[in-house]
Amino acid sequence: MHKIIDPQQTRLFDPYDSVLTEKTRKRLLDGWPGVFRHVILELMPVGTISGHFNPTLGRPTKELYSIAGLLLIQEFMDWTKNEALDAYSFSMNVHYALNLEPVTHDISKRTLERYINLFEEEGLAKTTMDEITTTLVEKLGIKIDQQRLDSTHIFSDMASFGRTRLMGVAIKRFLTQIIRHNKPDYNLLDESFRQRYAPGVNQLFADAKKDSGSRCLLRQQVAEDMYYLIRRFVDIDEYARKDTYKAIERIFYEQCEVHEEKVSIKQKTGGNVMQNPSDPDATYDGHKGPGYQAQISETCNPDNDVQLITCAIPQTAAESDANAVGEVLEDLQTSDLMPDELLADTGYTSDDNVQLAEQQSVELLGPVPSGSSKSKDDEYEQLNIDDFNVDEATEEIVCCPAGHKPQSSEHNNETGKTKTVMPESACSQCRFFEQCPVEKTSGEYKLEHTAKQRRLAGRRREQDTEVFRERYKTRGGIEGTNSGLKRKTGLGRLRVRGRPAVFHAIYLKIAGWNILRASVCAKMRQIVYARANIAAFWLNFAFLRWAKAPGCARVSLKRQIVAYVQRFEDFLMLSNAA
Repeated sequence: MHKIIDPQQTRLFDPYDSVLTEKTRKRLLDGWPGVFRHVILELMPVGTISGHFNPTLGRPTKELYSIAGLLLIQEFMDWTKNEALDAYSFSMNVHYALNLEPVTHDISKRTLERYINLFEEEGLAKTTMDEITTTLVEKLGIKIDQQRLDSTHIFSDMASFGRTRLMGVAIKRFLTQIIRHNKPDYNLLDESFRQRYAPGVNQLFADAKKDSGSRCLLRQQVAEDMYYLIRRFVDIDEYARKDTYKAIERIFYEQCEVHEEKVSIKQKTGGNVMQNPSDPDATYDGHKGPGYQAQISETCNPDNDVQLITCAIPQTAAESDANAVGEVLEDLQTSDLMPDELLADTGYTSDDNVQLAEQQSVELLGPVPSGSSKSKDDEYEQLNIDDFNVDEATEEIVCCPAGHKPQSSEHNNETGKTKTVMPESACSQCRFFEQCPVEKTSGEYKLEHTAKQRRLAGRRREQDTEVFRERYKTRGGIEGTNSGLKRKTGLGRLRVRGRPAVFHAIYLKIAGWNILRASVCAKMRQIVYARANIAAFWLNFAFLRWAKAPGCARVSLKRQIVAYVQRFEDFLMLSNAA
């Protein structure tokens, strides 16, 4: 049976009146607990959670708004499960934030884990983050026209292995399962093989020599051992279905090759390979290491009181930033938070991405990637295709920088190239010829260009201007956001591993970051106090109606009115003092 208490529902007597002074109440209202109770708690996805419980039958659940809120608080406060349980049971600021009575509350770790699994199965972390973000943007009047985009690397709760150790640990885990379920099969393996992997995971290969030659021999031996196990157990369904066997098989074919039954180690594997059998979803980034990453978009309009994260796309570490723009824009459009201008670094600003953003009326602003068809013609001292008058509809040249019209200019739709022939009389005597990209070939003065080359040349010329530097300078602020997320919410190294748990943590930590940012905003404090005042007003109004009812205790109505009006005025003074 699900138990739900609407956070907007007021109580006849506020249970915190007897335990809070004016100063302590003010501290709660000014901090994140006040924002959480009066603005955020009602946004929890209780409707979806309650669908997993019968509305009338069975043992009552914990209050669902408070449980869902606890999962969110646990992540952005970076608590362990035990710390979250203690906070739910004993912490007054958490009780206030979750609309609980200021008394001890019982909750077990198993209950907490069940609700975490429910959040992960239903994808509720993403829903919660989106709902909180759009609500805060609306209530604070955040301008979303200017935003900035960047990715940040995230380590999951797993060890980082080299290639040899990765293969060895996978073998050790598989052998452990064989010992546990069918030891006679383990005893049939060669004695030297068993001895090689007998030490614990932390001691595996501890006695191996450290020189490069010995390491290469050891890696080759481990690779051949993996291949032996794969062939030995591939036809035994009891073992081939196990996750540990599948891990061995995947790691082997990612790290090794077989030619005529001879095993060799791949020189390069790329980043999209398993990094640890305990977290098979994690991949590798050549600059930042194993794990995951998140694509983060944040508002950056200088008129905003605070800047909020508008979009978060969790990914594995091997994903390229260049492929993220489309997904980010789609997410922003779904949330109705699409910007007019999106600032990003060179990893995102390929010509294809700029065109993709332009199709959705978004200006993707950033430096041109260094490898984008740059030639000597694109140097600032040289003329380039951007200096020519080009009809963008047909890509045909109208005239050159000196004002000369071409002899012919034809665009080939199949190749995407425009071939232009300039008159000899113009080019042979032109004083700009040494700087001009037009070349003399077979007695003709020719120039070939593509639309992409023209756009890149224009962007390179633009990024050397003071106007561009002034517009682009706010992009660097997102680096501080990434750093703050890791320091404040623990986003840098999570307490979980595996895609579902990692993505769940990322979404809730970023939602919590927005709550923390909003709590320092003066406008948000006004909203919190206004909601708290309304609640206090209706409590007083309801009590006075009860006092006037026939049969109630004979207490001077005048005394009641004076006492409760005075209490309400004190609360208003507290609000104004904030």
